[in-house]
Amino acid sequence: MSKSLVVGLFGFGNVGRGLFDVLDKIGAENARIKRICVRDIRKPRGVEADFTDNPEDIFGDAEINLIVELIDDAEAAYGIVCRALRNRIPVVSGNKKMLAYHIGELIELQRETSTALLYDASACGSIPVIRNLEEYYDNDLLVSVKGILNGSSNFILSKIFNENMSYDTALKLAQDLGFAESDPSLDIDGYDSLFKLIIVTVHAFGCYVEPDRIFTYGISSMNDADIRFANEKDRRIKLVAHVEKVGDGKIAMSVMPQLISRDKYIYSVEDEFNGVVIKGRFYGKQFMFGRGAGGHPTGSAVLSDMTACLYDYRYEYKKLSDHARVEYTTDVSLRIYLRYSADDDLSLFRFDRISERYESDDYRYVVGELSLASLLASNDEIRRRNLFVAAYPDD
Repeated sequence: MSKSLVVGLFGFGNVGRGLFDVLDKIGAENARIKRICVRDIRKPRGVEADFTDNPEDIFGDAEINLIVELIDDAEAAYGIVCRALRNRIPVVSGNKKMLAYHIGELIELQRETSTALLYDASACGSIPVIRNLEEYYDNDLLVSVKGILNGSSNFILSKIFNENMSYDTALKLAQDLGFAESDPSLDIDGYDSLFKLIIVTVHAFGCYVEPDRIFTYGISSMNDADIRFANEKDRRIKLVAHVEKVGDGKIAMSVMPQLISRDKYIYSVEDEFNGVVIKGRFYGKQFMFGRGAGGHPTGSAVLSDMTACLYDYRYEYKKLSDHARVEYTTDVSLRIYLRYSADDDLSLFRFDRISERYESDDYRYVVGELSLASLLASNDEIRRRNLFVAAYPDD
């Protein structure tokens, strides 16, 4: 493509506005946003730009040579990305839900059209984890990727554990600062982290796993008793996404709260920051850290994807065609902390061993070992009850 980007931008929310501001502040000479397509053309935007509510004004403009998609509607985003690729227009996307559900077919579409789809900004905000997994960790030495992939939930947990703020107050503050949406369920219930984990896993291990096959549980049911338990054990609760090799040619994945000890890198990841620990054979652990929420950090990551398009960069997906492909499994054991209300709640959990138990009039918990498969089998019912589940690693 030419060495100057003429951009058609879809969406002008927090990230779209952040990208616009970043481009304006750096005075980019090789990239300009020509037109912005939004849902409501009448809404005041406070900037001088060419807005439209008709996608044809972008797709029909022969000068536009890059599409940037930053909308929150996953199916609409899918349509935009597919159309761009079929028209052989490189596209940058930040929609992790769309990618998590459609990445397989989008990879094939990229190959058919020889056109790039880049989405580093979709996974960890300002942290370039996808490109690093593609280029640097592209061998069999990689063992696991684990981290805090959602800045909104981490901000809430930081305020709770560092400032003794109530959950509701911390959530409201996160919303007021633009770190959490008015409907925060994607963040606090773990789905945002899930979508990012699926994308990361494709690039880390060359394996795509559908969202409903992965145990996903968030922090919305956490209460004061759970916070007190963590403090008594000198740990903090963090919402952690995790993929790890667990045997010959197998990987396990989960998104759930974890009781993290002080000696772990992600223990000290605070506020809206993300932290990713990449572990490998022979080189141990490597830690990547950066802002994971906010318009300017994520907008900067989008700009990085745009800049890569200047040099005709494409993901190669080498691990997807690797002869030593991995398979997904839930046949692994983990230790969990379970706070429950009634004896009937325990019937949902097939513990192999219980090592700690406590009961009082208003607080009951057990610590024990069970399989990831048994957690996944009861995932929907666990969400419906007054429970809280957190992984409780031995180390």
